[in-house]
Amino acid sequence: MTKWTGRRTAGPEHHVQVDPRVAPGGDGLVPLLSIPDGQLSADAAYQLVHDEAMLDGNSRLNLATFVGTWMEPQALKIYTETVDKNMIDKDEYPQTAAIEERCVRIVADLWNSPEAETTAGTSTIGSSEACMLAGMAFKRRWQAARRAEGKSTEAPNMIMSAGVQVVWEKFCNYWEVEPRYVPVADGNLLLSAESMLPYVDENTIGVVAILGSTFTGDYEPVAEIAAALDQLAAGGGPDVPLHVDAASGGFVAPFLQPDLVWDFRLPRVHSISTSGHKYGLVYPGVGWVVWRTADLLPEDLVFHVSYLGGDMPTFGLNFSRPGAQVLLQYYTFVRYGREGFRKVQQAAQDSAVFLSSAIGAMPQFELLSDGTDLPVFAWELAPSVTNWDLHDLSRALRERGWLVPAYPLPPDCEDRTIMRVVVRAGFSPDLARLLLTAVEQSVAWLDSLESPLPRPDDHPPTYHH
Repeated sequence: MTKWTGRRTAGPEHHVQVDPRVAPGGDGLVPLLSIPDGQLSADAAYQLVHDEAMLDGNSRLNLATFVGTWMEPQALKIYTETVDKNMIDKDEYPQTAAIEERCVRIVADLWNSPEAETTAGTSTIGSSEACMLAGMAFKRRWQAARRAEGKSTEAPNMIMSAGVQVVWEKFCNYWEVEPRYVPVADGNLLLSAESMLPYVDENTIGVVAILGSTFTGDYEPVAEIAAALDQLAAGGGPDVPLHVDAASGGFVAPFLQPDLVWDFRLPRVHSISTSGHKYGLVYPGVGWVVWRTADLLPEDLVFHVSYLGGDMPTFGLNFSRPGAQVLLQYYTFVRYGREGFRKVQQAAQDSAVFLSSAIGAMPQFELLSDGTDLPVFAWELAPSVTNWDLHDLSRALRERGWLVPAYPLPPDCEDRTIMRVVVRAGFSPDLARLLLTAVEQSVAWLDSLESPLPRPDDHPPTYHH
């Protein structure tokens, strides 16, 4: 290890060599850990960053992430034209602010808010911030109700499946809320009404239901959970609100499963969050959170800024953040419309079902989900396979350019490892066939091995996409 000796570092291991074709006339050495004394040309700086970023691989072959990796050239043009807009500057960019407000109304209408034209909602940097805002509203409303009853506001808790995305663990940590994780059972990885109710008490600020598990892509039964909470309140028990974390399903279910009741048609659902940069078909990062009616967002959480001589309420954890992605979200709404969104999501689901059917038919695998909720499916290794595991398959696919994760299930099922494929816009049927070929060829190679591969100790304890 080279000892740190000050601002400069010596030795080639602490420098990068710039291509001499774009940095003529100099040694082209750029320090890695400090700002160089001199300048590079724009071409040389571009080449340096471009070449290193290439090592990340092809994002469209990344089947680990839910985040969008493809948009049309016209959307890219909007992106480059508006990348300098700061979303928080409502006075300076009033039309961007107006389009943000328009998008909130569109999303509220999509989710069947009874007051879509007036309810509270906002864009965010992603669904994680949106979840944080919804959780804050739950806690503040619970505190106000407890104070009005002369009761303690100590020890709030929130109920969720053990399979929730890590943002909810962060929320509970940052805002001092006890997370009550409902364990997952081997036969069911989702939160259910029956499994949730024993965890509810007077200190429960809310329950989180997931419309699209990050593990399997399956929807949790939101209507059943809401009905159980309705019945609990009607019987004199705690009146507990429900938040739907629709990070992925919020822009899928309205188009592929329009008869599924999961949204503001259920009065128990107080708020819904989603990622625009997942199945909202936008590049990262933009998210949305909307409340069923405006009164469900406590007024004391809202800040007011001047906007065109009027009042603009704001609610968020970030201050300066990009406005371009909000404009891209509006682009997708007007570009695709309901029919276009349905076609795009249906194409993704068709590819997911094609792949899950083919992989599920292979004797080496057992399906956990088939892509008929989200265009996402997961599988595990059949007990008969003992010479290799899914981490071996993941590495073999990576050698072919495909990123397909292998990771353990949540607590109580952590001894089981699964693989998951997320099919997104831009993943064509031809790519689906190429992936299937890569899986078949990799499996054939693994099956041909006479002994197990070495097991490097580099498997992450869990997977947070």
